[in-house]
Amino acid sequence: MGIAGRDLALLRPRDAESLISEEAFATEEFLPYWAELWPSALALARALGGRALRGARTLELGCGLGLPSLAAAAAGARVVATDWAADSIEMTVRNAERNGLSIEALRVSWTEPEPLLARAPWDLVIASDVLYEPRNGEALLPLLPRLIDARGEIWLADPGRPAADPFLERAAERFTIDTRPAREIPQGGIHRMRLKGSQA
Repeated sequence: MGIAGRDLALLRPRDAESLISEEAFATEEFLPYWAELWPSALALARALGGRALRGARTLELGCGLGLPSLAAAAAGARVVATDWAADSIEMTVRNAERNGLSIEALRVSWTEPEPLLARAPWDLVIASDVLYEPRNGEALLPLLPRLIDARGEIWLADPGRPAADPFLERAAERFTIDTRPAREIPQGGIHRMRLKGSQA
């Protein structure tokens, strides 16, 4: 697919439903959402692909197939892609290699974020369609302010999930939020977040 004038080739499972594990769902309510290419990931990748991110230390949360991470790396960022699904991390690494891009990929849970905090502050934190369940927003609300400083930004692409509005309402207590439309997600947008008091 074309991102900022560059063709990115993305590997993904042929049948995401075949990856569903009753055992994994029973223990962690885990479903293989990572295996789909969601419109929000495409919107975020296109937004990132149009930026000059030379050397920006960039963290993706819930990377899935890794497309936004690939777009950020292609734009010059130093990227760490993370997900709590081991298969997602493996696929993201394969996609980076397939496109001749260098990224680091780590399996990390938002409820055990020490590997992310150890490298904070990040210049840019990105995530796409991660608010599909309210519990995700509950985990992100205390984590996000710890990942950036006054110079950092968070870009969160969301297609208008029901959990997004309450999340953004609470996030606005700590962040200045600038929402921009994206044609891939007409009911949502890309929410650019900076800590309150930061200089734009």
